[in-house]
Amino acid sequence: MDLKDIKAIIDLMRKNDLSVFELEKDRFRLKLQKRNGEQPTWMVPAQTAPTVQNGPPNASAAHPVSALAETSHLRDIVSPMVGTFYRAASPDAPPFVDVGKEVTEETVVCIIEAMKVMNEIKAETKGVIAEVVAENGKPVQFGQVLYRVR
Repeated sequence: MDLKDIKAIIDLMRKNDLSVFELEKDRFRLKLQKRNGEQPTWMVPAQTAPTVQNGPPNASAAHPVSALAETSHLRDIVSPMVGTFYRAASPDAPPFVDVGKEVTEETVVCIIEAMKVMNEIKAETKGVIAEVVAENGKPVQFGQVLYRVR
């Protein structure tokens, strides 16, 4: 996939008001995600390709992965579905995670109830919870930030 293809996808995201786009083909993975009021951000994981870029792509800008860490040391854990966000397994149970808690890819961070099904959501990243963004017991949208991890 070349730069003009990625630009075309970003244009389609704008025209159709999409907040998240993911594509996996062979060993290539592309995820475009727009935050509130921002341009789409695109990222290719380091295992797949050696570059990462923030903001709208242009032909001359390709930043090494380390440059991303300098501009934004926080990673988002986002909702994979529409539903109701719950920080704990039950109202009287402690939260799965809280600010300062270390997480791994397999750590369950919350439950999202969708169509009467309780779905455990895993961190899918390593780090320490820096911020709880979503509000317990409130609806969340696909792609909405739930937690920020450093």
